[in-house]
Amino acid sequence: SCDIATGMLTGSSVAYTRQDAPAGSVAVIKVGDKEINAFNAVMTPDGLNFDKASKDNEAAMKKEVSAAVKAAGYPAKADEAQMNKPMMVLILFILVLYVTMVYGPIAAMLVELFPTRIRYTSMSLPYHIGNGWFGGLLPTISFSLVAFKGDIYYGLWYPIVIALITAVIGALFVRETKDNDIYAAD
Repeated sequence: SCDIATGMLTGSSVAYTRQDAPAGSVAVIKVGDKEINAFNAVMTPDGLNFDKASKDNEAAMKKEVSAAVKAAGYPAKADEAQMNKPMMVLILFILVLYVTMVYGPIAAMLVELFPTRIRYTSMSLPYHIGNGWFGGLLPTISFSLVAFKGDIYYGLWYPIVIALITAVIGALFVRETKDNDIYAAD
């Protein structure tokens, strides 16, 4: 019931705080002075979906939570009239520019870092582990952190910590490569 409640609140982009309750009790969502009881779902035999009664309970609970959140003054969706679209495009352009500014030196450094006979594998492996695992798991881990804490900004800790770890490892363990002979045969 707790996962159903947090999933419903997170999916609605509602900030919340979690409070411990006695083990085995059903989760309760409090919006202002309104209390909404969650439910314990029953899964289908394949274990992938709710059964019919649980789906009905979920729909009723979602309707009740939406009404309570709306009554509390929380907007149903973002007001597009208040969005500064040119500024959003500018910020995205700057972020993409930063990525391109970093990629050129990274590619050059990786070429200089490894000898010719292992260069392709040595460049590919760390680059794709970094992008695939750390970058690919970013949405999953960030959403998990948000669901755990109830704060939509709490998920930013994952990329910040990864960036700090990368900076520390780079500063302490990656050697200078500018004088390496990239054509040297091993």
